[in-house]
Amino acid sequence: MRNKFKGYYFKHQKNDKVVAFIPGKAESGAFIQVITNKKSYQYNFENAQMKTNPYEIKLEDCAFSRSGLKINLPEINGEIRYTGITPIKSDIMGIFKFFPMECRHGIISMRHNLHGSLQIEQEHYDFDGGTGYIEFDEGRSFPEKYIWIQANDFSNKESFMLSIAKIPFCGFHFEGCICVLITEHKEYRLATYYGAKTYLSENEIVIRQGRLILKVTVLSEGKGHPLAAPQHGKMIGMIRENNDAKIRLALFDGDKTICSLESSGAGYENHGYHCILHNI
Repeated sequence: MRNKFKGYYFKHQKNDKVVAFIPGKAESGAFIQVITNKKSYQYNFENAQMKTNPYEIKLEDCAFSRSGLKINLPEINGEIRYTGITPIKSDIMGIFKFFPMECRHGIISMRHNLHGSLQIEQEHYDFDGGTGYIEFDEGRSFPEKYIWIQANDFSNKESFMLSIAKIPFCGFHFEGCICVLITEHKEYRLATYYGAKTYLSENEIVIRQGRLILKVTVLSEGKGHPLAAPQHGKMIGMIRENNDAKIRLALFDGDKTICSLESSGAGYENHGYHCILHNI
């Protein structure tokens, strides 16, 4: 994995409890990061081999897949099964999947059902009836600056993911966005490769794509916890992730409101953007 990394993100949420596992491998070796409402954990496996098939990861006594996970780590153990995996209709990278990119993003499941529990230190986390989300990133480095928001704790089982980033491409940079909103009846996608334009203010993101207008307001960042991030294939960078951010979003088709939603348990990362609420 010279100068490259690959990391998966398995999120589990029920009411106000959130636990996300980030298994991955980089030039320095394999790792598992864990983030809860209270803190983050880092486990490094310099001499261990991470076995990966498409969407299946095994690392020592831990296993992750589209059907669930089994965890046996110091301070953390348990098993959770997944049902009702919800993939998106096509690759989130669009046409950019055919080009070499600094970082490639992928979505495995926007939403699925959880069955099981975890024991973290002295606390029991019951995730029966909870909701999950799975994505991955691979490449050389995280973008120089980016915003990432993910939420699926809405009342009508909607699911949402948004990423805006400064992207190096063919010797120059551009600001790109990818966004998916799944409602009860339809999947909406806004993206640079579809002509989407982004506008940022103090605490609001606006994306326009044809007649579609998406407005996302960051009401509160929540409490962030540190995570290692890739730089040129090495996990030597640092970001902060919040998993209890409060957001409000609304999608419009011209003057018609398609949906208006609020989340009090959104995942939120803001690295380098200072025009809206930021955590670094």
